[in-house]
Amino acid sequence: MIKGKKVVILGDRDGIPGPSIEECLRPLDLEIVFSATECFV
Repeated sequence: MIKGKKVVILGDRDGIPGPSIEECLRPLDLEIVFSATECFV
């Protein structure tokens, strides 16, 4: 169902950072178009 989809990843500095989410999604057939870790205050 998510095969071939484009993904935008927004990680949280105090939660799960973007690169960690990216590593979890890497085995799936997705195109990661943007990945960042932000501070949401």
